[in-house]
Amino acid sequence: MKKERFNNLIKEKLGDINLIVASNREPVSNEYSGKKINTVKSIGGLTIALEPILKNLHGTWIAYGGGNADKIASDEKGKIKLPEGEESYTLKRIFLTKKDIEDYYYGYANSVLWPLCHIVYVKPVFNSEQFLAYDDVNKKFADSIIEEIKLSKNGDKSGKGNDRGNNNINSIKNIVWLQDYHLARCAKYIKEYDENIKTSIFWHIPWPNPEIFSICPQKHELLEGLLTNDLIGFQIIYHCQNFLRTCEWELEAQVNWSDYSVTYKGHKTWVKPFPISVDADYLHYFALSEETEKYIDEIKNNDEIIESSYLYLAVSVDRLDYTKGIIEKFKAVDKMLEEHSELIGKFVFVQFGVPSRVHIDAYKKLNEEIAEIINDINWKYGTEEWKPITGYFKQLELARYLAYHRLCDIMIVSPLHDGMNLVAKEYVISNADRKGMLVLSRFAGASKELYDSVLVNPYDAECFGKKIYEALVMEREEKERRIIKMQNIILENDIYDWAYNFLTALYLI
Repeated sequence: MKKERFNNLIKEKLGDINLIVASNREPVSNEYSGKKINTVKSIGGLTIALEPILKNLHGTWIAYGGGNADKIASDEKGKIKLPEGEESYTLKRIFLTKKDIEDYYYGYANSVLWPLCHIVYVKPVFNSEQFLAYDDVNKKFADSIIEEIKLSKNGDKSGKGNDRGNNNINSIKNIVWLQDYHLARCAKYIKEYDENIKTSIFWHIPWPNPEIFSICPQKHELLEGLLTNDLIGFQIIYHCQNFLRTCEWELEAQVNWSDYSVTYKGHKTWVKPFPISVDADYLHYFALSEETEKYIDEIKNNDEIIESSYLYLAVSVDRLDYTKGIIEKFKAVDKMLEEHSELIGKFVFVQFGVPSRVHIDAYKKLNEEIAEIINDINWKYGTEEWKPITGYFKQLELARYLAYHRLCDIMIVSPLHDGMNLVAKEYVISNADRKGMLVLSRFAGASKELYDSVLVNPYDAECFGKKIYEALVMEREEKERRIIKMQNIILENDIYDWAYNFLTALYLI
């Protein structure tokens, strides 16, 4: 959907809504560089997905303020206007203590819910005190949301009333859109304040089958918190089905399979799939921009990251997380080089990554394993002039990532389990030259739409390696045919379609 059409449809179909989005991660942080304060934009999929919506609807985004200069850059209520120079939406920051972060974020959210939902053989670490901290932070988010709704009712929404013309402020429909597994309990406290507020949550990660979820000691509290929402969105229909079965299994709730809803304690919750996407037009045109072209020339002539010459280039872009299948990817490359010695000296694989959650033991261990396996494979096949694998673990500018997208022969996206994976869609839509091919895990939600990619099972290193080779030597015409089909799919369901479909479904409940 074109951005202009999205704007028109919002006005025509949704009327005058007061949209409040809440997430753990903020779209931008303020960081000290010496005495100077810099604005650092998040590159995560959540920011890519939500910022265009907040800008168009002049909404409010409530998030944890984690930047070391966030407090000084915000006003006395923790607010700033974004983006800089445009100021079209409000970011309201919640400031948490170190103990809050340790117990709520690193503890319950990412040592329990993350491994529990991804089912990648990393055991959740259950701790009842961390759950209490998780619940308390959810209440803090709810209190902040309620405060914004009260301001809206009083007509004092940081100037937002001016954007609404002559409409009666009391007729504004308050819509709360919670994001992801960090806020499973938040809607409960919002509804306790006013049960008429429309609340929803989009669960970006997978939802496990009932047997897996049943091991969670706080399973009932989590489900009851989620079921106070009016709408729960998942990436794909399979995750919706898992959630509905879990509600039947654990709560004996009334599940209506004909319309995908759950009735529990007299409240009806709709459960629907909304596959998230990207700003397709923007990424496509930015991939062809002068800024991206500059990086393409730089990479071709004097690349500081890839030191070896190559005939074939493979690229991956991941957060350094055990769910992303990074180790499995390296093992597949090893198998391919073992099988196709003619590629030695001609093939280079670059793994880009951003370190993540380094306070958690499982992530520390992963980083050590990544360094070890890269060294082992480079020692096994490499020469003084050439090494097959380069690991680069610092954040790059978007234009530079897109330059590698356009230059590579294949992009490997191989999570062991993923709700969607926007990197796959970003690559396809920015592959403007259509010279490359996507190698994609069957266990990423994106595989349900991008089925013309080369699909792989990341657990099967031998077959995975064969598929990488298949993608490398695929005829240019075949690559073009597949990429065009996948680009059309993304263009038909981009970020604006996702947002409009979700908000419309919530608005009409």
